[in-house]
Amino acid sequence: MTTLLRRELGDVLRERRRAQGRTLREVSATASVSLGYLSEVERGEKEASSELLASICGALELPLSQVLIDVSSRMAESEGLAPTVTLPVPSNDVVSASAA
Repeated sequence: MTTLLRRELGDVLRERRRAQGRTLREVSATASVSLGYLSEVERGEKEASSELLASICGALELPLSQVLIDVSSRMAESEGLAPTVTLPVPSNDVVSASAA
């Protein structure tokens, strides 16, 4: 079975909202998104536009980049790929790499 991006995205958003102990109603009001539409996004029934996704992430106080990393990891796992590993790099260090 093919994993759909919209379903994984909805699952991540729902999990994050529930982890915060927030209701659909609270998040939809803060994000200025209808309750029904947010519910459909969380269930993977609707594709969220980039603007809508940014609004939902803002309401959840989550960086969009982190949500996308979480979705990417879930997609990789469902495709049987090794999960990505993020290595912390202090912001004041310069890191360079060469393929040579």
